[in-house]
Amino acid sequence: MTSAWDYAAAAWGRPGVEAACLDLQAAHGQCVALLLWRLWAASEGRDVASSTLESAIRLARNWDVRVLTPLRAARDAVRDPVAGINQATRENLRRQLLGTELEAERALLAALDNLTPAKQGDPAVSNARQHLVALTALWGTSQPIGSLNALLDALQGRPGGSGDST
Repeated sequence: MTSAWDYAAAAWGRPGVEAACLDLQAAHGQCVALLLWRLWAASEGRDVASSTLESAIRLARNWDVRVLTPLRAARDAVRDPVAGINQATRENLRRQLLGTELEAERALLAALDNLTPAKQGDPAVSNARQHLVALTALWGTSQPIGSLNALLDALQGRPGGSGDST
């Protein structure tokens, strides 16, 4: 048994996963930590009831709006040169913000982990696509089916991806 953080960290290191996740985040407004949490729960055989899913979405949305989005915006803001600010100083600050953002993602995954019921059955990996499609619909942004397919392909070690179709 692994934690949601352990699952997410391992997944992130697989070829194509980072790119797929960043596409889901930047182009489709998805919460990557929430998506990876849902995949972790399915892979662990943890049946997430709709009430738990709704609680997870509320928690993730609140944390995303209040913490993750501002950290990401600050990190992106220091990327561009500012007259009078040393480049090395900006790069150092950007690395620190990235580390803080990563810790904030870790905190969200730990909180989502705490919401998740104990293992109740066999892993439902075959339902991963269905879980993600349902989750993105509840999140309330576009249905990035192609991007979700690219993420699942990368997680399963399939090269390429399915492109993006919303």
